[in-house]
Amino acid sequence: MSLVKFPDPTEVLARRRLSPEASRLAALEAARDLLIEAGPQAVTLKAVAGRIGRTHANLLHHFGSASGLQRELAAFHAETICADIGEQIHRFRGGDIGPRELVDMIFDHFDKAGAGALAAWMLLSGNEDALNPVVEAIHKLVDEVGEGGHEDSNLHTLTMELVLLALGDSLLGGPLSSSLGLERSAGREIAAQRLAQSFAAWEAQLKAG
Repeated sequence: MSLVKFPDPTEVLARRRLSPEASRLAALEAARDLLIEAGPQAVTLKAVAGRIGRTHANLLHHFGSASGLQRELAAFHAETICADIGEQIHRFRGGDIGPRELVDMIFDHFDKAGAGALAAWMLLSGNEDALNPVVEAIHKLVDEVGEGGHEDSNLHTLTMELVLLALGDSLLGGPLSSSLGLERSAGREIAAQRLAQSFAAWEAQLKAG
């Protein structure tokens, strides 16, 4: 009995006629997968084109350059991350999850999902402007999480603290905790304690008017 041979997904994608927006989205999803699998240095126009069965010229048309791809990937990644964080913050405030669970989710985005490495890579490659959409997405998230969408300096401070802790932990948490004789999770424990304290104080202030 002969085995049924299924078509290669890459070849199928290459044969499909995608709209410009669909082609761009497929490229960004492939770039995100490469980021998670092999790190930011693996996210090149050639690698992304090969992953989705497109040509290098096609990717140039969409993104203009490797730096353009980085910027688009940063914005795409930030929107995805912030949507997830926003949902989990609402669950946290509703009592469905605890501080450590929320911290683990945020830290995982920076560590396992590669957001921290991508930010560091862009800075080292002189592509600082690519971080602008990341900062804007985080700011938008903070305002949406705040009561009524208004600016809240305490919430801004807490968010900045968590983001910087998650970023630092993703880049140096392993070697630093090891050199200090601490558990690898020490950074997450610190962040969870700070989150619990800060949120309690913030909500008490809201109730007090």
